[in-house]
Order: sequence, then structure tokens, then C-alpha cells
Amino acid sequence: MEAFEIIVSGLQSLTQPSTADWVFQQQVMPHINAMTKHMPPQCLALSIIKTLDGACVLGSVFHRHGRYNQAMEWYERALAGREKALGVDHPTTLDTVHNMASIFDDQGQYEKALEWYERALAGCEKALGVDHPSTLDTVNNMAVIFGNQGQYEKSLEWYERALAGREKALGVDHPTTLGTVHNMALIFNNQGQYEKALEWYERALAGGEKALGVDHPSTLDTVHNMSVIFGKQGQYSKALEWYERALAGYEKALGVDHPSTLDTVHNMALIFNNQGQHEKALEWYERALAGWEKALGVDHPTTLDTVHNMASIFDDQGQYEKALEWYERALAGRERVDHPSTLDTVHNMAVIFGNQGQYSKALEWYERALAGYEKALGVDHPTTLDTVHNMASLFDNQGLYEKALEWYERALAGYEKALGVDHADTQDTLRRLAHLHESVGQTEQAQSLQARLHALQSPHN
Repeated sequence: MEAFEIIVSGLQSLTQPSTADWVFQQQVMPHINAMTKHMPPQCLALSIIKTLDGACVLGSVFHRHGRYNQAMEWYERALAGREKALGVDHPTTLDTVHNMASIFDDQGQYEKALEWYERALAGCEKALGVDHPSTLDTVNNMAVIFGNQGQYEKSLEWYERALAGREKALGVDHPTTLGTVHNMALIFNNQGQYEKALEWYERALAGGEKALGVDHPSTLDTVHNMSVIFGKQGQYSKALEWYERALAGYEKALGVDHPSTLDTVHNMALIFNNQGQHEKALEWYERALAGWEKALGVDHPTTLDTVHNMASIFDDQGQYEKALEWYERALAGRERVDHPSTLDTVHNMAVIFGNQGQYSKALEWYERALAGYEKALGVDHPTTLDTVHNMASLFDNQGLYEKALEWYERALAGYEKALGVDHADTQDTLRRLAHLHESVGQTEQAQSLQARLHALQSPHN
């Protein structure tokens, strides 16, 4: 147990998330795994409060690094011990329930996440009251889930409940209240209601400037997200203007190599790419990459995301060999840190091979990505289903229509279960299925699917 206590003590000393902390945690995780193998079974049956807290710390570390199964193992140990030592409705026990729900959310197991959040919510309401900050945190996170499922109206309903509670308990200009305002803006953004999103971001911005100041990182986050909206509206010059405002503030408040600063540099590269200024985009990506490598290291997932995006520019330019070279660099780094984003690079390499007409090779890489996603995220995770969908498209391009229909139907069933019938991905797959049935002369099936799609898109639905 001494090794356990030493490791936990070192991790608990990291009071604020930072890039150095991420690197330290990455170095410690193998020691945690080795320690666990040599701990007697009775030690893993945790019961001492201090030890239970340590188990939660380890769970949070694995969670942060995308090791969801290992994170869940530690949370389950903590939960079992806390239920026994403190009771099922103790606030500390409910914190663990809440954290387990968060893992199911990250895994795309939205129904299971909601089930666990509902358990945490019922306990918090009973133990703490409906307007307690912990209760409202759970309400807020359930709103996040509904948003992830594409149930935007339901998400807004739950955000409104969280907002009303937070305004009552904390005040309209409290940073946590403004966080909910900010999240509601995100939902309007996802609905494509950009003007309404900007209206709510402006409310968050005004509150943030008043409560925190114009150069506070939270205020700048809102400035940054408003830039994203302008980019989506195709107002690239305005987006750059607001990104520059965010960038100047981040550099002043946080420094040139802080992740928020580098995120803004990275997003400015995206704007230049959308403007067709590929060389300028590469220049800004290189600036972001140099910063990430310095701040986080060459194998940090965020560093590798930039490598990945640079590969995508070479892809857009038709430089497929160079794109593959950069994707392979991203893949090598991601494999070293065993992060779920490894599979994203495998997936995108499959896309490249498909674009090159190397269908057999593309299929091989899609199958590799699919096997990994199913293991890491589950068969009904939206990302897993995206790969199923793309494999269907590949079969369609090859003229293997029966196989394409089979895989589109698999994707459709999964999307309906994971995201619901109203989600854009579900309806896109339904549309493709209808078109494919029509292409092969299966008129009756095509008309049935088209009628179903029309019913879903009807304003009276």
C-alpha cells in the first residue's frame, strides 16, 4: 500500500490541470498498472476513506487520458467502498456515481450515462436539495448528454432548469451560471441557429466582462467561440478579427505557449484553410505545432491533432503521398500513447486510400479502425458508426450494392439507437439508403424510406 499512497499523493498535489501535469500523469500510469498487479486482493477491496479518495484520483487520471476501462475499474472500486463506508446517498458516493456517468458519456454510451446521472440526480436532490450546486451540475451534464444525442430541444429544457437554479443559488453573473449560458449558445450553434447562438454568447460575454474582466480566460473563451460562429457563417474576415482579439488576450493573460493560445492559432489555421489559403494555413499550423511540441511534447494527443490536420491539408491539395506521410507520423505518435484518437488517424488513412481508388487497402484500414472503435468505444458509439457508414460508401463506390445496403442498414440501426431518428447523421444515412435502393431498381423500398424521411423532416413531426 505504500507505493499506492506515494503515487496518489504525487497526483493529488496537481491541483490545477496543466501541460506538465499531463506529461507527469502519462509517465506515472505504467507504474500504477504495475503496482495494481502486485497489490494483494484485499488491498484492492478498498474500504479506508483515504484509500477510496486515492482510487478516485487514479480513476480521474485514466479518464483524462482516454483509458476509460481502467478509469471505470478504479471508480467501481471507489464506489463499492464508499457505498459500504458512507452509504449510497452520501454526497461523496454520489460524486463517484457522477464521474462514472461522465465516462459512459465519453464512450458514447449515452443511455447508460443518463441512467447513472439520473441515479446521481435522485441522490443529490434527496441529500442536498434541488438547488444545490452539485444537483445542478448533474442537471447541466444531463443537458450535455441530450445535446450529444442531437435532442437539442430537450437539452435546452434541461439547461434552462440548470440556469434557473444557478441564477437563484449563485446569481446571474456568477461564472458557473454564465457557463450554462455559454452551453446554451453551443446548442443553438449545433442547431445552426447562429444568430441566436451569438445572442447567448453576447450575454455570456457581457456577464464575463463584468464579473471577471475583458482579459479573463473565461471571457476570452466566449470571444473565441463567437469567432467559431463567424467562421461557420462564412464571415472569415470577422472570424479572424475575433480570433485575433482572443489571441491577443490569451497571449497577455496566459502566454504564447498556453493551450488556449495555441488552440486559437490552430483555429486561425482552419479559417485560412477554409479561405483556400492552404500555404498560410500550413504556416499557422506549423506555429501551433511548434508550440504544442514545446508545451506538451511530440506525443501529446493535441500535438498529434495538429499533425493530423496538416495531413488533411495535403489531402485537400491532392498531395496524397505527403498526406499519408503526415498521417503516419500522427499514427505513430498516437500508438505510442495508446490514445483513442489513434483510431481517428487509421480511419482517415482509410479515406485517403479510398480517394486514391485503392479500395482493398481502404477496406483493410477501415476494418482496423472499426475493430479498434468497437473495443474502445462500443459498437453503437457514433464514431464507430461513422466508420460503418464510410465502409458502406466504399462498397457503394465499388458497385457492391448489396453489401453497401447491408452496411448502411447497420449504420442506420446504430444511429437510431445512439442518436435518435431526428439526428442529422441518422437522416443522412436514411437518405443514402433510399437513393441506393432507387439506383438498383428497388422502387418500393426507396419510396418507403423517402416517406419515412419526409415524415421526420415535417414541421409537424
